Amino acid sequence: MVTVFTEISKACERLAAEFPEVTVIDISETIADDARAEVLFGGWGPNCFTAMERGVRWVQLSGTGINGMPPEILSAPIVTCARGASAIPISEYVLGAMLAFGRGFPQNWLKDAPKNWNFQRMTTLSGSTLGLVGLGGIGERISRLALAFDMRVVAMRRTDSASPEPGVEVVTKLADLLSVADHLVLAAPGTDRTRHMIDEDALTRVKPGVHLVNIARGSLVDQEALRVALDDGRVARASLDVCEPEPLPAGHWLYSHPKVFLTPHSSWSSEAFFAAAVDIFCANLRRYLSGEPLVGIVDQAEGY
Repeated sequence: MVTVFTEISKACERLAAEFPEVTVIDISETIADDARAEVLFGGWGPNCFTAMERGVRWVQLSGTGINGMPPEILSAPIVTCARGASAIPISEYVLGAMLAFGRGFPQNWLKDAPKNWNFQRMTTLSGSTLGLVGLGGIGERISRLALAFDMRVVAMRRTDSASPEPGVEVVTKLADLLSVADHLVLAAPGTDRTRHMIDEDALTRVKPGVHLVNIARGSLVDQEALRVALDDGRVARASLDVCEPEPLPAGHWLYSHPKVFLTPHSSWSSEAFFAAAVDIFCANLRRYLSGEPLVGIVDQAEGY
């Protein structure tokens, strides 16, 4: 009999219905003294540390990145992640940010009678270029939505293999992306290799007036270099769902800069994310029960 700990209460009913042979224990609020399980679904809650001491051999993370993940959780013999679970909500966040930038929101919302009616300075996504750093599950869906808006999409990946999304141009050098992007979207994992990839040098190469969107990890951007680029106009707006550190301390300049639009690492948040994460876990649990290889094995050296 396989027993599963989960801190995602919404998953319990479905797991019980689809896997009657599995015992499911909800540890979102508490964990019994004698409870034991070989599988943990989640990995972030306060009871996960205790769960790891109760026989857990496989951890299925509910998210993708492992930045900041406690080493106790990553010490399990098998760790898998939910790659692609957040693709829908995050891609829609990115499209919303790009649309808001192009249409001048919220600056163009009226509070008083304007000097000139029927005129505001705006641009369209159609005809503009999306420069995408990273072409995994999230990047692929972002590119699909951008193409539907008649944007040119240029994506950087480590190899020059063709994009899984037809119509996407692939480059392997960041400089080739920076010079053409009207919207520069960061969707790469946070690793030692990607740390501060958007630094002072990179920001001297961007297309003037670029819109920077970061939905990946705050570590990808040198924030002090970004501050200079915002102040001198090289970056027209930074839409940031992530920053460094997190949580950002009160009084930090990112909260008050007029060209920064900041959200609290919540672009993933939606019912669609939780549903997709549970889908991925259920598919992996079937493989686990059948003795088949699991999908989404975390490469701790790469950081995702």
